[in-house]
Amino acid sequence: MTEGAGIRTGDLPDDLTAAEAGMWQAFRNGSVYDLSSGDTLADDPHGGHPWGPERTVRARIVCWLLLDGPPALAGRVASLKLTGVQISGTLDLAGGTVTPYVELRGCRFEREVLLPEAHFTTVRLVDCSVPRLEAARVHTEGDLHLPRCRFHNGVRLTDAQIGTDLLMNQAIVYRDRSGRSIAGDGMTIGQDLQAEMLESHGELSLRSAKIGVSLSLRGARLANPYSRLALNAPQLTVERTLYLTPAGVGSPLLSGATPARGTRIQRFECQGGVRLDDGRFGDSVDLERARFTFTDEQELSLRRVQTPELRFLGERPQRGKVVLSGARIVNLVDRAGAWPGPGNLHMGGFAYENLVPQGPFPLTERLEWVAAASAEYNPEPYERLATVLRAGGEDEDAREVLLAKQRRRRESLPIAAKLWGYVQDWTVAYGYRPGRAAVWMAVLWAASSVAFAHASHPPMKSGEHPPWNPALFALDLLLPVIDLGQVGSWRLHGGWQWLAAAMILLGWILATTVAAGATRLLRRN
Repeated sequence: MTEGAGIRTGDLPDDLTAAEAGMWQAFRNGSVYDLSSGDTLADDPHGGHPWGPERTVRARIVCWLLLDGPPALAGRVASLKLTGVQISGTLDLAGGTVTPYVELRGCRFEREVLLPEAHFTTVRLVDCSVPRLEAARVHTEGDLHLPRCRFHNGVRLTDAQIGTDLLMNQAIVYRDRSGRSIAGDGMTIGQDLQAEMLESHGELSLRSAKIGVSLSLRGARLANPYSRLALNAPQLTVERTLYLTPAGVGSPLLSGATPARGTRIQRFECQGGVRLDDGRFGDSVDLERARFTFTDEQELSLRRVQTPELRFLGERPQRGKVVLSGARIVNLVDRAGAWPGPGNLHMGGFAYENLVPQGPFPLTERLEWVAAASAEYNPEPYERLATVLRAGGEDEDAREVLLAKQRRRRESLPIAAKLWGYVQDWTVAYGYRPGRAAVWMAVLWAASSVAFAHASHPPMKSGEHPPWNPALFALDLLLPVIDLGQVGSWRLHGGWQWLAAAMILLGWILATTVAAGATRLLRRN
């Protein structure tokens, strides 16, 4: 019987093995074709136990069924559902249109699976061993499920179009020759990309990918000791949330469900750089309890990211950098112990509107956070923090931040300006504590009033002078603009003249610093 005749009539072709004949009939019936032995160890597709010809079908026959298979039996829907089957040869469906539903569980592929530019309804490979999945520009109307699979030479999904969900929970993916574990550049997913508890050994690349709902890497472990980046996803668009958070190990509901009591928690871990530059996230970027292990040259890069909420609640990286330059955030939810130290945090142009600290985050530590973001003086982080605090009604804290800005600026000034800065700081705290001027004025007035009470004070013109009043005389010296009629009426000699000159100088210094502070306050308002 020829192949064409067999397909047209639905009759069984002559050259099929017993395993293939069973698969052929199960395909027409739409039933599961299970060749597993019942021995857990022997049925492990990732183990070393050999599977003989009784469990092996040729890839060519599988392609034949999917692309041009026999008609379904009456009242049935043709579909390929295999369990515990070994597929020999290269499964090549490149450019083909596959209408039947495809689901393979616990299967073992001897060679790579080629699906570039193929069209499917729904494809599910569950707990399969695959040398490599090549699926650039693949198109599915429904899901592409790859949970618990192991890919020994990477997965390529460049420019793929997934109609609903891409599921890679608990998959293990090793790098290909280019160093990438998963290449998903330009990929479009209608709903979720779930890769919870994924193990990636190489670069996970999602450049310019678009995800219709959420991207979940809960409990995933990304490691790339071979090059700089473990997660390379610039210009990534996620309509809702990116989760780099823990997952409950053993929980049947991994996605965000509250784990049962006693459930072990596996956090998101990344050994290698992370690049999310220019990303757009509709709800939030959640880094709760995330652990990053960097070298000195690697970084968590969030340059120009835009999202309503950033939950920066992971562990503090011991090495490497965190870069938020140009990012735009509405709510910054953070923890004091999550941020790196001085020199490893960069926030130039980082804009946020609200601070929502989790746990204690006193102003002194918040100022250290700002100082850590700039090796040299930069007013922008201080002014942004002051603006946010003032908008939240924390006016006193906002003034403290701006005072810290002036003190940081002072360290970059020449010696003369630095000395003048110290004078302004000691007297009126750069105008942010104007009450200090009144205290200094009162102290100088009281001390000089007592001193001038013992001074010799002959009148300038006999009979044309007011009564001697040391308190008014001292006040007249301290007030540089107001004339109380005392200074010009009395003559001092010797050291009293020097004291009077010092009082005039101090009065001018106090007046100048108060005026500078008032000007700064008016400009700020």
